[in-house]
Amino acid sequence: MKINFLTQILIAFILAVILGAIVGPAIDIVSPLGEAFLRLIRFIIVPLILTTLITGVASSGNLKKIGRLGGKTVAYYLATSAIAITLGLGIGYLFQPGEGVQVPEDIDTTAAEVEQPDSVVDTFLNIIPTNPFQSLVEGNILQIIFFALFVGIAITAVGEKAQPVLRFFEGFSEIMFKITGYVILLAPIGVFGLIAPIVGEYGLSIILPLLKVIAAVAVACLIHVAVTYSLAVKALGKMSPITFFKGIAPASIFAFSSASSAGTLPITIKNVTENLGVSKGTSSFVLPLGATINMDGTAIYQGVAVLFIAQFYGIELTVMQLLSVVLIATLASIGTAGVPGAGLIMLTLVLTNINLPLEGIALVAGIDRILDMFRTSVNVMGDASAAVIIDRNEPLDEEASLQSS
Repeated sequence: MKINFLTQILIAFILAVILGAIVGPAIDIVSPLGEAFLRLIRFIIVPLILTTLITGVASSGNLKKIGRLGGKTVAYYLATSAIAITLGLGIGYLFQPGEGVQVPEDIDTTAAEVEQPDSVVDTFLNIIPTNPFQSLVEGNILQIIFFALFVGIAITAVGEKAQPVLRFFEGFSEIMFKITGYVILLAPIGVFGLIAPIVGEYGLSIILPLLKVIAAVAVACLIHVAVTYSLAVKALGKMSPITFFKGIAPASIFAFSSASSAGTLPITIKNVTENLGVSKGTSSFVLPLGATINMDGTAIYQGVAVLFIAQFYGIELTVMQLLSVVLIATLASIGTAGVPGAGLIMLTLVLTNINLPLEGIALVAGIDRILDMFRTSVNVMGDASAAVIIDRNEPLDEEASLQSS
């Protein structure tokens, strides 16, 4: 009997958890399997985004439509992020994760060294590439989107003379989708190689004292997925939530394993186009943008972490401070990369703006990798929900949408 792809990933995940718990740190010997798969994923991200987005924009040929689609996408991401941070604060008050916590002696509570995020102005300026080829080399997703948009628009403006260029990118995009299919066949092996070492590394000594923090983040993520995304997909995307979650499950499981929205991007694009019927044009525009600016899971983490730190230090937050957390975390999500550990960068900005001790970052740094898995999975599902909703209302590539449906 042939085992479907989702079942293969689930089996690999369960085996990784069991073997990691039994073998312990020695299971790190399988980590090269996970690293090799991540390298394959990174190898296809840039050409996949570039070719599919250029093709989608050039096929649309409507600048006003592209601008409208971009505005809707950003508005949806900011709205769900605001809901997520509010939910995180609410669950934080309900669970009281910082009350009576005794942190193990081996956790350093001195101020953690965390990279400072760019200002909002710098973030928007950095979207414009000074050298598009350098952007391609460095894998700067937002700059690649900017470059691809202009190339696609220019192809449409030039007309007949640019058709050979369009056909080149159309053929190149089909090649990249084929390569993506080959790479994703190895996903179960990649999941095993990523999860087993994490389970082997983290023992109960560091997890148990902060179990309420982990539980609060997990519960808030589950509620956000089950309520916010279900309602959004059903009401705005005219799709059954069960169909949606089943279709995006392989990507969300890999996101949980890798803790990287950007690293999961090729799998997300494949799942959204093949399983959920979203056009390639829409998915190649909405999903890369989401991997960079949509941080619903991270926003949830911010809410819980802020309250945990405040409660640990016995600081009562005012209503204005709580409103500041919602606003800052929502806007900061735009400038945070979809890579492991990005949540700590956002947390630094939030703590600084509401005058909470930066030393509190060290309290959650020990379990950040575990929390990162939950929030990244939510981020990816949020990206997919946006793609479904935008495509059902205004697909970027109408012809591709009809074909995929």
